[in-house]
Amino acid sequence: MPHSISPESSHTMSQVDTIKSEEQTQDISMADAPSPAAPEADSVKVNLEDLFDDDDSDQEFASSAPQVKSEEDPSQLSQPAAPLNVTSKSTYSDPDIMRAFYQRLFPFRHLFQWLNHSATPTNDFAHREFAFTLPNDAYLRYQSFATADLFRKQCLAQIPSRFEIGPVYSANPRDRKTLRQASSFRPLTKELVFDIDMTDYDDIRTCCTGASICHKCWAFITMAIKVLDVALRDDFGFKHILWVYSGRRGAHAWVCDKRARELDDSRRRSIAGYFELLKGGDQGGKRVNVRHPLHPHLERSLDTLKEHFHTSILLEQDPWVEEKAEHLLNLLPDATLKAALQKKWDSSPSRPSVSKWADINALATAGALSNTKTGPRELLEAREDIVLEYTYPRLDAEVSKKLNHLLKSPFVIHPGTGRVCVPIDTRKVEDFDPLGVPTVTQLLAEINEWKGGDVKEDGKKIHDWEKTSLKPYVDFFAVFVAGLLKDEKTGVKREREEGGDPMELF
Repeated sequence: MPHSISPESSHTMSQVDTIKSEEQTQDISMADAPSPAAPEADSVKVNLEDLFDDDDSDQEFASSAPQVKSEEDPSQLSQPAAPLNVTSKSTYSDPDIMRAFYQRLFPFRHLFQWLNHSATPTNDFAHREFAFTLPNDAYLRYQSFATADLFRKQCLAQIPSRFEIGPVYSANPRDRKTLRQASSFRPLTKELVFDIDMTDYDDIRTCCTGASICHKCWAFITMAIKVLDVALRDDFGFKHILWVYSGRRGAHAWVCDKRARELDDSRRRSIAGYFELLKGGDQGGKRVNVRHPLHPHLERSLDTLKEHFHTSILLEQDPWVEEKAEHLLNLLPDATLKAALQKKWDSSPSRPSVSKWADINALATAGALSNTKTGPRELLEAREDIVLEYTYPRLDAEVSKKLNHLLKSPFVIHPGTGRVCVPIDTRKVEDFDPLGVPTVTQLLAEINEWKGGDVKEDGKKIHDWEKTSLKPYVDFFAVFVAGLLKDEKTGVKREREEGGDPMELF
């Protein structure tokens, strides 16, 4: 049972009263978009058994649509593909490359089971909104599919450069315009999501800017994942949290517990507010203003972040070199101390940040505070606030506050880098290398280079993704989904026995 958290906590437990309304992207119907051929799902006759072979390595779950049969030749969509000619000049935006990715590598079955919360089709999947971004940049919202097989067919037909996942609605999203009352179409459930983007760290990272990342600044994402994951589990009691690399410069969290999916907007705002620590955008002023002693969440986070502050911030980012030292001075509480430090640093402009950080304590110990109202405790609290400003997670909070917000799906290709949006194992989060994540062209080349045959020793088929460096990520996702489905099944049984009385979050 998660421990309770006071609404008077130091930084954000109060609900956000107003939310900046976001105009949703334009709804374009299937007929309006100048897209590749996009037949209706039930108008293309395909042997669905060939789309999903039932000798899949995951024997715990049946095919998503085993009852569907078709007598037509499925060669256009499901015939085993010939080796694709992937060269050094091949690009991930090439339609043939993307078609081969959806045909041979994308884990449709696991994605279906993840969103459906069952091995057989339910409205959790059938009423789920998908939004496709097509190669011509047309954006198709309110797409929905009865089964994973139909979803796969549509991806092969339209070859989206990526797709996003929205909520489960009260009616089929494709039928929304036929409903008599607009109020009959409303979002019911969706995972609680969080978005961490490196651009929010541009005022404190010195190694890169904008869309660029390197191993040094990726440490900001690592720190954020470690803090948020523990808080979501320990403070809110969530269990099924999927972290996914965004494909370029950030990470997404999908909190998949049933309690999380059923949260309304007000509770989502409260949880998002719980993690909003930095206020204001003025780089010259203090952005962290919290009560001391720190709230238990911040105290625990600080213990984690201190480990990274010395190496990732002071040594690798060196954020207070030369004129940037003025910002550090502005974060200190006492004018006398600031003046003493300013004098010391002016005499040595190239003094590194790690030395300037040590100077603060050294001057305080030498008695620079003796003639001021600032004491050792106030200085300690100021130093804690500085550590939090440079290490605490910076979230795009609006992503988390709205039930109907869409978020990029795991395992799609990032259109700017060609990398796959793979899951991140939080047990090995410090080992995750965003620059080492495979690209779609790399994966297809690995299939062509595979020398191990197509059948395992037990006679089961070796799927194409198992021949590539995508395998450990799909395996991790499969285990995550299996755990979620197991708890979903247990939870349904318990609710029936207990009369369906849900546990409240607050």
